[in-house]
Amino acid sequence: MAATMTGEQPGPRQTRTGLVRTLLDRFGHLVREMSKFATVGGVAFLIDFALFNYLTSSRGVEELTAKTISTVIAASVAFVGNRFWTWRHRQRNNPAREYALFFLFNAVGLGIAVACLAISRYGLGSIWPAVFETRLADNVASYIVGTGLGTLFRFWSYRRFVFVEAGTPTVPQVMPDRDHGA
Repeated sequence: MAATMTGEQPGPRQTRTGLVRTLLDRFGHLVREMSKFATVGGVAFLIDFALFNYLTSSRGVEELTAKTISTVIAASVAFVGNRFWTWRHRQRNNPAREYALFFLFNAVGLGIAVACLAISRYGLGSIWPAVFETRLADNVASYIVGTGLGTLFRFWSYRRFVFVEAGTPTVPQVMPDRDHGA
C-alpha cells in the first residue's frame, strides 16, 4: 500500500453523511483557498489603510501619492501572501510574469469597484439623488458591492491565470495544420 504525501498509510475510505459533509468533501479545498485569500486580502487592506493614513496625517504626503505608495506596498504584500501561502501548492512560474499579471488583475478589480461607484452615483443618482448621491450610498457601492465583485474577480483570475496548477496551459497552444501543405 502506498503512503500518502504526509507519510500516513491510506485507510478504508470513510463515508460522510449529510449535505454539509458531501459539500466539504467536494469543495473543501476551494473553501480553504478562499479563506486564505480572504485573510491575505484583509491583512493587505489593513496595511493599505494604515499606511495611507500614516503618510497623509503624520508625514504630510499628498493624498494621491500616499494612496499610490500604500496600494503598491499592500498589493506586494498580498502577492507574497497569495504566492507563498494561499497557492503555495501551485507550480512556481516566472515571478515577473506572475507579479505583472497580479497587478493587471488588481487594476481590473479596482475598475470594477470604480464602475459600481459610478453607476450608483451618476446613473442611479440622476434618478434618485437623495438616496444615491450620499456618502452612505458611495460607501455601499464602492466598498461593499464594488469590492465584493472585484474580490470575486481577483480570486478567479489569480487562481486561473496567475498562480496556475501544474499542467495548466497559460497560453492557448496552436497546433500547426499538417494537412495544409498537402
